[in-house]
Amino acid sequence: MRNRTMILWMALAAFPLTGAAQAQAPAAGGAPPPRPMTLTTTAWADGAQIPPKYTQAGDQVSPALTWTNTPPGTQTFVLNMRDPDVARNKTSEDQVHWIVWNIPGTATGLPEGVAAGATRPDGSQQISASGPSYRGPGAPANGPFHHYTIEVYALDTKIDVQPGADAWDTRTKIFQAMNGHILGKAVYVGLFRRPQ
Repeated sequence: MRNRTMILWMALAAFPLTGAAQAQAPAAGGAPPPRPMTLTTTAWADGAQIPPKYTQAGDQVSPALTWTNTPPGTQTFVLNMRDPDVARNKTSEDQVHWIVWNIPGTATGLPEGVAAGATRPDGSQQISASGPSYRGPGAPANGPFHHYTIEVYALDTKIDVQPGADAWDTRTKIFQAMNGHILGKAVYVGLFRRPQ
């Protein structure tokens, strides 16, 4: 009996599954892992210099952003743009360039040139260190390039936080409310310093 089993296993190994039979065979380790979220913009390549149009040295227009591979169960998105190279007031706080929260879970991005205003037409809200609007990069010319980081988070809930007078306080409250609700995250980076 043992010899017959060994012969059967050798025969199966010699003739691997093909076609429909192969398609029905489970992948090694079970189902493939879900693809991670991605965040992109056509305004600049990931990790490249940000064109002046999107900065304080230009028109300070927010870039068009697109995200893909939204996790199942996403109810809202939070977008956070920050300058991690700044140590604000000698603390661990960085510069709040833009935070938009309660973006509907059906959204796949933001258009270029998002208008100022605390509440957007889709019900999402926004704030930055400049007020209820996008704040473009503005690193000084006499220093190194700063790494402007844009993060998008997929959440399984809506955030119950209203914009306050202080962008850092508002962002802190948003991030506290996000804990335990993050389904996915994607990051995109651009470099900038003012022209000499």
